[in-house]
Amino acid sequence: MSQPVQPPNQPQQPYGGQPVEGNPYAGGPGQPAAPTGNPYGQQTPGEPTGNPYGQQTPAAPTGNPYGQQAPGDPSGNPFAGQQPGQGTPFGGGAPFTPAPPARNNILLGVAVALGVAILAGILYGAIAGSIEREVGYAAVGVGFLVGFASSKVGGSHPAVIGAAAVLSIGAVYLGQLVGISMVLSDLAQIPLSEVIGDHFDTVTEAWSQEADFMTYLFLALGAVAAVGGAKKAG
Repeated sequence: MSQPVQPPNQPQQPYGGQPVEGNPYAGGPGQPAAPTGNPYGQQTPGEPTGNPYGQQTPAAPTGNPYGQQAPGDPSGNPFAGQQPGQGTPFGGGAPFTPAPPARNNILLGVAVALGVAILAGILYGAIAGSIEREVGYAAVGVGFLVGFASSKVGGSHPAVIGAAAVLSIGAVYLGQLVGISMVLSDLAQIPLSEVIGDHFDTVTEAWSQEADFMTYLFLALGAVAAVGGAKKAG
């Protein structure tokens, strides 16, 4: 017996329903809802998606070590969130501020200039009295020593340099008086302490009578040398 042959290319209906409004996949009553153009339209909120980060909660850790930075630090500076009291990444706190050096103490520099001037003046007078003449190099040395020592301690402040110059003149003058006292002590055959203590007016009068151009030149050389010594130390 033969069976009837179906006509070729008969439209198939894979889901058992009739086309609905031109959608060949639309199901009939009782069929699942037809898929739409959104491939994720049927996903439930908890259903995994193709996005590996879709289910991460806001607090979930990420691979970014800076991912948990608070909003307001978008500058990219990894240390922007540090509090003012926190230390630096190298273990230190605020930069260390060194104390001002002692050489900037003006009063101390002037005091040193005074002490050195007295000692250098006495030494200069001892040299001048022993050879019974003044030496220009010795006067220069006195001034240089006073200026250098004062500026080394008190800095190169103009007040320190000015004080060193004035005290150097006094040191050379003191040395000249000591030299004259030594000469008078030898001439009068009396102790040096007695000449200075009991006859100091005679010493100053002798200085006034013996002072000449070279005497004042040595005073000036002491002041100039003091300024040079102070600049050398500074």
